[in-house]
Amino acid sequence: MSAEQTTVGEMLAATVPMARTLNLEFLETTAERAVVRLPDQADYHNHVGGPHAGAMFTLAESASGAIVLAAFGDQLSRAVPLAVKAEIGYKKLAKGVVTATATLGRPVAEVIAELDEGMRPEFPVAIEIRRADGAVTGEMTVVWTLRSNA
Repeated sequence: MSAEQTTVGEMLAATVPMARTLNLEFLETTAERAVVRLPDQADYHNHVGGPHAGAMFTLAESASGAIVLAAFGDQLSRAVPLAVKAEIGYKKLAKGVVTATATLGRPVAEVIAELDEGMRPEFPVAIEIRRADGAVTGEMTVVWTLRSNA
């Protein structure tokens, strides 16, 4: 893991109390992909013994935030990233450790070009949540924006 990856994960754990509360593990954070794991913790189980839907939502949203910070962290002096909307679908029963993998839906340069033009760009982040056996248990899309500080 690079120093940059550690920094993004540490930054999120320090500034997002729910990420810290759920003991999320930031495994990979680059501008192309973010991978975050939710350990199996009985305190966050639902009525069927898997991770609570709210915990999985937070896992996926945190993965989306990690990729946004990795991709646009150099823009923070002039713009703040904000989640605009999110949609999640629960596909299969999740049990045990689950991992969220986020991918950016638009090229970074395209988003920054819109910001340079004075626009408030929006861009989707797609996230898959998987069990340890590789089965997709959930899919989420978070639409983000970069709001100019000006």
